[in-house]
Amino acid sequence: MSKTQQKASGSKSKSFFIIVIIMSLIAGLCGVAGYTFYELNKMKSTMQSSGEDKVPEQVASPPAPPVYVTLEPFTVSLKPTGNDDNRVLYIGLTLRLKDEKAKAELEKFMPEVRSRLLLLFSQQTGENLATEQGKIDLMNNTKEVTNRLLAAHQSLVITDVLFNAFILR
Repeated sequence: MSKTQQKASGSKSKSFFIIVIIMSLIAGLCGVAGYTFYELNKMKSTMQSSGEDKVPEQVASPPAPPVYVTLEPFTVSLKPTGNDDNRVLYIGLTLRLKDEKAKAELEKFMPEVRSRLLLLFSQQTGENLATEQGKIDLMNNTKEVTNRLLAAHQSLVITDVLFNAFILR
């Protein structure tokens, strides 16, 4: 065989091999696409049969920024104990709410809130408030008293109580 015939037969086998590889790749891609389409339709029909009409969103909306209400500072005489007869508490509070609507509602009830908080603070003792656990308990009690007062208005929920000032004399 001459050299030109060998080159022609070699190039024919190479081109046939390349065509076979390309056809195999195309067939594989078609198979993957068909499988993906089948699975998506299966998921869509499952969601529709469970009562969900739309595909859940992948992007979650960012949480709303917190809404704070700062109360005017309180100055109260504390409950006397054996050693401390004239203890005074000066306390500044900020209440965290879930939204602006709750803030507007809270402002309507502010005289009641302040009155209940004054009663709560005046029942504390200096010994108890001098400890960290006493301050945490006061924070929880403040939230509980305020939420109990506002329980009839379900949208009004105090999510946190923050101390701005805390002076115990």
